[in-house]
Amino acid sequence: MSRQRSLTLTIIAAVLATGIGIALSYAIHWFPVQASTQAHNSDRLYHVLVIATIPIFVLVVTVILYCAWQFRMRPGEELKDGPPIHGNTQLEVFWTAIPAALLLAMVSYSFVVLHENEKRPAREISVGVTGQQFIWRFQYPPSVTGGAPVESGELYLPEGVSVNFGLHSKDVIHAFWIPAFRLQEDVVPGITTNYRATPDRLGSYPIVCNLLCGLGHSLMRATVHVVPPAQFQAWIKSQLSAGGPGGAATSTGAGGATG
Repeated sequence: MSRQRSLTLTIIAAVLATGIGIALSYAIHWFPVQASTQAHNSDRLYHVLVIATIPIFVLVVTVILYCAWQFRMRPGEELKDGPPIHGNTQLEVFWTAIPAALLLAMVSYSFVVLHENEKRPAREISVGVTGQQFIWRFQYPPSVTGGAPVESGELYLPEGVSVNFGLHSKDVIHAFWIPAFRLQEDVVPGITTNYRATPDRLGSYPIVCNLLCGLGHSLMRATVHVVPPAQFQAWIKSQLSAGGPGGAATSTGAGGATG
């Protein structure tokens, strides 16, 4: 086979591999459902990075395989040295500048998405999250309840309302992760960490501790219920009623509303 034809076939194979790789990244559902505005932003970033990096990966692998195929050592050439080729300055500048520009573009877009995810909207509620071996507890302050604070083992959130989570730990480092929100933050003893999410899909989704925190780590799970705002207010009222007059309400279960 001539060198020209082999190069043409290699280019065709590389283009096909790139197309198949990008198509598979969309066709296969890699992640859970999207249940927050931040999840949409994060998944869009993922697809942008895949579209940018798959061609680079295919190009590098193609060049390696093509060179191994076309310039491999033949029988009788075991003791021969390769031709003394001097470096190509223009080529070296090209393969340094182009990856640097691509990397800078991807980092810049990642920063834009991160900034968008952390932007504080006009309307927002605050919810406290306390992690300890091996449970999650959630605190709703008077600014949310309109009365006494509420604490619950289940997390209820109103759809379409931004939530600022204040994360605390009573013992070791945990990681507060809601896969459907595409957000995770470490929960560190002695300090308060935060992240912001805006639930936009009704339903119930798992909450996971994503950092090894002890023997019961795999059992440190809870559920977030995203409900309509009216149903959220009804749940808050049910928790206040359960707490009795003059005291903070405490719930260990699902309460009066369902996802």
